[in-house]
Parts: sequence; structure tokens; C-alpha cells
Amino acid sequence: MNVRQRDRKDIFRVMDEEIVSSSREDARSRRYLLPRRILWTEGCVENSQVLLEERELQISLAAHNPCVMKSTDGRKASILLDYGVEIHGGIRILAWSDSTDRGAKVRIRFGESASEAMSEPGGETNSTNDHARRDIRAEVGMMSMNQIGESGFRFVRIDLEEPEAVLTLKSVWAVLIYKEVPYRGSFECSDALLNRIWDVGAYTVHLNMQEYIWDGIKRDRLVWVGDMHPEITTIKAVFGEDSSVERSLDFIREETPLPGWMNGMASYSMWYVIIVYDWYLYMGRKEFLAKQRDYLAGLTEQLSAHIDENGKDTVTEGRFLDWPSEGKDAVVDAGVQALHIWAVRSLEKIFEVLGEEELADKCRQDLERLAGFSADYEDSKQAAALLVLTGQEDPVKVNDSLLRQGGARGMSTFMGYYILTARAMAGDYEGCLACIREYWGGMLKLGATTFWEDFDVEWLENASGIDELPEEGKVDVHASYGGFCYRGHRHSFCHGWASGATPWLSENVLGIKILEPGCRKVKIEPHLGDLEWAKGSYPTPYGEIFVSHTKKEDGTIATRVEAPEEVEITL
Repeated sequence: MNVRQRDRKDIFRVMDEEIVSSSREDARSRRYLLPRRILWTEGCVENSQVLLEERELQISLAAHNPCVMKSTDGRKASILLDYGVEIHGGIRILAWSDSTDRGAKVRIRFGESASEAMSEPGGETNSTNDHARRDIRAEVGMMSMNQIGESGFRFVRIDLEEPEAVLTLKSVWAVLIYKEVPYRGSFECSDALLNRIWDVGAYTVHLNMQEYIWDGIKRDRLVWVGDMHPEITTIKAVFGEDSSVERSLDFIREETPLPGWMNGMASYSMWYVIIVYDWYLYMGRKEFLAKQRDYLAGLTEQLSAHIDENGKDTVTEGRFLDWPSEGKDAVVDAGVQALHIWAVRSLEKIFEVLGEEELADKCRQDLERLAGFSADYEDSKQAAALLVLTGQEDPVKVNDSLLRQGGARGMSTFMGYYILTARAMAGDYEGCLACIREYWGGMLKLGATTFWEDFDVEWLENASGIDELPEEGKVDVHASYGGFCYRGHRHSFCHGWASGATPWLSENVLGIKILEPGCRKVKIEPHLGDLEWAKGSYPTPYGEIFVSHTKKEDGTIATRVEAPEEVEITL
């Protein structure tokens, strides 16, 4: 240790400089949660209720009032714990003793639903350990209190594996691992269900804001850049600036040198461009765009080369829109055509900001070519909505003929925000609020505490709640539904792309729209629909905007606004 290291007054005092310089800080915090319910036991499990009691997080010599699990007569002792809310993390088992010298062998199964925690791997229900191990065999030693596992879960099943074994427990705490960031944005209105939906959408994204922005905390703990757009839209409305956004964008750009498409999908490179411009519009930092300049210039040439003489997008690699659209070629073509237009329009604005007139002009020429092609969205609300957002279709006509038809039927978790936004462009705010209650409220009816990778309102029929063991004669939603890569229990029940109702409520009910980069100019135009009042806040780089709207007897809205002095408000 050199003199400089000796002068340190922190934990790195005894380490050499090379160790210190190569270390990385974990930006996340942890908190310990008690189970809320004992949902099920089997075999000999004595005094299980003590696991619901608050006890010290330190093991001791003496076993005071323990929970005792005994495997006798060939029957395993098992218990299913419910922690009351989905979290990201693991569990910490505090064990006093076991019946062997080497430790008791246990099997631990995490589940986003009660049925997943009770499931075996594979088979018809398709439980997996992909991305994060949620089915673990371990040994719990005498006087131990180690953390086991890291996944997304609400339920934990513990089985004592060996015959004639005994395990004496003090506590089984859940370890919540999360990024401690303030909720600067808020939303409250005269409908308690909408308030709950806003909160759950914010919480869903918060759990996925780890060192990077993930898709899901159980499965797809990856930076899927296309899926990030709804998440970043939520982050803007709830948290404001966060390092995970640009860290994720830098990561995927550096991981994907041109001519590669991000995540192997051309549509995701388009989403990347859209995110970059939207984040610039929110933050207002030109240097953020300048860092992207060379990459975006190359991507502009690459996208331009994939427009045919009719103006049709011709990319063949990774033509992905969303899961419900898979296998519908015309629908995917229409959706990707809209994304291509949206991306090139974003590129045009980026190059204008950077003073790159030649590149901006190339984008204008490409936009003119792309706009000349008429895409057929068939019966797809997703593709139709994107074409409305990019100015290719009339919002009123599309809303009347398709988007408002069937209520929440045909909705998509990934595309929910865009479908709602297209309907709002047609002035159908009451229809949007009804759809939010039916669709996102439908997940809450089934016991959700976070929003899912996929959902169909038809799943509500004769369904057991995910927070209970499946009832005889009813459908086990988690085990029975889902397709493609998310069949059965592999289905993620905490997917950030499903949070779209949260920013939509902030942008449309509170009426907050950013007009100039850095939120230097913001428009407030509330649409209460069938609500009596709404209030909330929206974070900007200069502080929060606070708004309050009340519907008067004549149907007009009384509005109060407080904003940082750097932000110009237009009503």
C-alpha cells in the first residue's frame, strides 16, 4: 500500500490502486420484506405463522419460537410464501439448525404467480430457469443467513428435500434489490382505478431500472432497445433524468457496430433513433446528439438503401412489430413502414439540430419517398396506430373504423401507448379511459401488481387469480396462455414495455406536452373525459411542473399550474 492509499478514509484503504480503479459501484439499494401470507403447506410444518412476524435480521445461538419443517414418513415438508407484491431480488433464509452436519438440502422455487412457484420445469406449463435461475437446489447450514437467488417474483416455495430431515427457521425475508430514485412525477384523479394503474405502470418500469434498463426482471434481463421506448416515455413522466437511459443507449450502440441491426432487428435500430431524439427533446443537451452523430449518419445511409422505387421499406432482417402481429406479414409490413418514417423524421430533426444540412436534406428526400407508399394495416390496431402517429392515416377515420371497435380487444401491451395516443388524436379521450380501465385494469383484477409482457382481455373469462392456487374448473392464466417465446410460465409478468398507460395519463389527462428541447416550452392541454378532476406533477430538467384541473358545471376546465421559471407554459 502506498502513502496515498494509506490516507484513504473508506473501505478501499487496504486495497491497492489497481483494485480500486477496476472496481465498480452498484447504484442499487436493497430492502428486506416479510411474507404477507402462508398460502400453502404440505407435510409437517410447525409454527409457520412466525415467518410473518418481524424479527431481527441477525441469526443467534438460541432458537426462540422457531418454524420447524420436518420430512418424515417419506413426505417432504413444503411451504409457499406470498410476499404481497412482485419484486426483483432473492430471499434470505435465517436458519438456526438442521438435522445433519453438512446442512439441510432445500429446493427453492420463485414465482411471479402462485402456480409458477408450484411448477416443475418444462412440460406443458413451460417453467424455465432462463435469464435468472428461479428453481434452485441449495444447502442451508446451521446458523446461516445467506441470500439465495435473484429473479423477479412474488411467491416462494421451499421444500425440505431429504427424508427424515429437520430444518429450524427464524425468518425467510425477501431481498428487494432496486434503484433508489424519487418519484418526481405523480398522477391523481377522481377514479381510484386509474390512479392505481398509473402507480403500477411506474412501479413496473422502476423494477426494470437496474444498472441498465431491462425488459423484464425474471426473463429478458437484457437491453432490448426497441422495447425501451415505452419505458423511457414512462421514465420521463415519473422519474425524469436517470443514468440508466443513456447507459443503455451507449451499451447497445457499442454492442452493435454498423451494418448490424440492433438486437438483430432493423425495426429496433429504427426505435433507437426515435428514442435518441425523444430523449434529446426531453433533456435538451446537444452534446448527447453530437456523441451519436457518426453512428446515426451511417445508419441513415443504411436505412435509405432499404427503400424501393415505390417507397416501400425493404429491410428483411428483424421485421418485428409486436408479438400479436407475428406471422401477419401485411400487418408487420405496415407497422415497420410507419417506424421507418418515424425514424427518418427523427433523424431529420437530429441533423437539423447538429447543423448537418446535407444529411437532413437526405432524410427529407427519403421521407418523400416513404410517404408515397400506402401500407395496408388490415385489422391491426397496432399498425394502424403507428400510421396515424406518422401522419399516413387520418386519426378520426381510423379510430371510428378500427381503434375504438371492441373496446380493449385487439390491444397490445407493447403497443398500448401508441394505440391510446392515436385515439387521443381523434379526440376519443373517454374511449381511451374506458380502454385503460378494461385492459390494464383487467390485469389488476387477476391479482397483478406489475404489468405483463402480453395480455388479452379474453383471458379474464373463468380465470383464477395469479395470487391464489388455481381453482378446480377455472383457468390457470399463467400456465395456460402466452405464445412464441413466452408460452406458459416463461411469460414475464413484469415487463416494462407494458407501462404505456402511465405516460399516456400524464400527457393527455394532465395534458403535458413538451414543445421545445429541454422542456423549455411546455403545453398544458388537459382532457378529463368522464373525470371530475385530475392533478399531478411532471419532472423537467429544471424541476417539476405541478398542475391541477377541475371540471366546472358548464363542462369547462379550471386549471392551475406551477412551473420552474426556466419553463415557458402555454395553455
